[in-house]
Amino acid sequence: MKILMVDVDGVLIHGQPSDGLPLFTYLERDLGLKLDVLQETFFKPYWLDIVTGRDALEPRLAEVLGRIAPQLHAKTLIDYWFENDSRLDHGLLEDLSALRAQGTKMFLATNQEHMRATYLMNELGLSSRFDGIFYSAALGHQKPAAEFFRLATERVGLATSEIGFIDDVEANIAAARQFGWKAMQWTAGSILRDAIAAFSA
Repeated sequence: MKILMVDVDGVLIHGQPSDGLPLFTYLERDLGLKLDVLQETFFKPYWLDIVTGRDALEPRLAEVLGRIAPQLHAKTLIDYWFENDSRLDHGLLEDLSALRAQGTKMFLATNQEHMRATYLMNELGLSSRFDGIFYSAALGHQKPAAEFFRLATERVGLATSEIGFIDDVEANIAAARQFGWKAMQWTAGSILRDAIAAFSA
């Protein structure tokens, strides 16, 4: 294995920094917006286009908030969102850094829109720990679509058998394996050593 692809949410990041709870747990208390309303008016109709790069997060969110919460600025909600979904697994990061120091290249492989991808790399400092990021809005396809894996493979320029992948979503693991990547589903209690052993078997 020459490259390890690492998912973000559910693998590297687990919710709110303070307690790991889902990022919008206190949305109504903190910003006066009901989560079910945000789901119905924003996420359900628009998220697929945003996360695959066909629509932009901030202007679309501003348009929706203008209808459901005109007192709330899109930037305020986006900042709240990103900051409350940033609890890093530092133990895993250290294990990944040790593997990288031995010569394995590290890339993020994640379903993200453009603003959060930038936040992950710059504000959370993942650009110093990874060799790059492959994300759905930039590729135009989200996992588990085969095109996501095809494009990422093309861009690293290696055979699929040289690529390892950890992700918490079973469908993404199945799709990666079908494409030829070595993949392991990441669950609570998973450790990187077990994944590497599985890829080498």
